[in-house]
Amino acid sequence: MATTTSSSLYEVLGISISASGHEIKAAYRKLARTCHPDVVAFEKKDASANEFMKIHAAYSTLSDPDKRANYDRNLFNRRKPFGYSASAAASASASATAGFSYSSCRSWETDQCW
Repeated sequence: MATTTSSSLYEVLGISISASGHEIKAAYRKLARTCHPDVVAFEKKDASANEFMKIHAAYSTLSDPDKRANYDRNLFNRRKPFGYSASAAASASASATAGFSYSSCRSWETDQCW
């Protein structure tokens, strides 16, 4: 059975972040066969229903490419190292383009929204 205190949807399904769509589907089906409330003992139905809802939510997110991309982006943002900020990323980007010069003064043509 999947863990209830998982920190990611990948851990709920027991797969790696680089898992393919086929691997996601196979993991979901395997867990569904063991955790679905219709197949567990009567006294475990409530816990099983909650666990199955988590498994199904993980599958529905990770099986959709757009939802998975958004989830991965958010997962990466949560796992950034302490002290990492947008300003640090901007300064790193600025240092990468330091060889290029551009004017910081704005003109009337570029300030207008057409």
